[in-house]
Amino acid sequence: MDARQFRSRLWMNGERNMSHGRIRVIIADDHPIVSLGVSHELARDPAIEVIGCARNSTDLVALLETQPCDAVVSDYAMPGGKHGDGLGLIGFLRRRFPALRVAVLTMVEHPTLLRALLAEKNLCILSKADSTRHIAEAIHAMSRGRTYYSPTVKDMIIRESLSPQQPRLTRREAEIIRLFCAGATITEISRISSRSVQTVSSQKRSAMRKLGIERDADLVRYGCAALPMADMTPPDVKGEKAA
Repeated sequence: MDARQFRSRLWMNGERNMSHGRIRVIIADDHPIVSLGVSHELARDPAIEVIGCARNSTDLVALLETQPCDAVVSDYAMPGGKHGDGLGLIGFLRRRFPALRVAVLTMVEHPTLLRALLAEKNLCILSKADSTRHIAEAIHAMSRGRTYYSPTVKDMIIRESLSPQQPRLTRREAEIIRLFCAGATITEISRISSRSVQTVSSQKRSAMRKLGIERDADLVRYGCAALPMADMTPPDVKGEKAA
C-alpha cells in the first residue's frame, strides 16, 4: 500500500467514525500561547476534541498525514513551513485533504484581502479581535457543512458591500502582494506558489496597475498600511520546495 492509499483509507475510516464521536480538530499557529488558549477554550465543549497543535504548515501536514481529522483552525499568517501559509496553504490543504474543513484566524482588515478570503468556498473566517467562543461555533458550523464568519468579519463584509467600488485584485494577485510586501523576492514567490517567474511578475504588475501604484516602494507602503504586522513576517523560503 503506497502513501496515498494509506492516507485515503485513514481518512475514510475517520469519516465513518465522525458520526459516532467528537469533532476532531487540529490547531495551527506559530505562537504556542495562541494554540494553548484556543485549545483551552475548545476543551470546554464536550463535542470537540483537539487532537494536535502545529507551529507551521510542515507540522500541520505531518499531523494530517498520520491521523484522521475533521477540521483545522489555522492562523492566516504562519511562516516557516514548506507548504507556505495564507491562501496558498488553504489551497494545498483542500487538494491534499478534500474532506477537511478549514477555519482561518486572522487580523486581516483590508477589503482586498477580505475579498480574496471570501472567494474561497466553505471557508470559515474568524477575526482575532473577536471572542474565542466563536471558534467553537465555527467548528460546529463546519461539521454541518456550513460557513461561519465572526462578528468583526460580518461587519467588514457589510461595510465592504456599502462602500464605493474599489479595485478588485484576484486571489493570486492579493497573495503575491502580501508575500512581496513581507520581503519575498519574485523568484522566491515563484518557488512558493509553484508558478513561473514570468507569471508572478505579470500578476504583480497587474495588481499594481489596479491599485494605481507605479513604484515598488509605494507598493510596500501600501502593504504596510493594508496588512496587519503579523502578516508582514518575512516568509521562510530557504531550501523550500513547491507544494
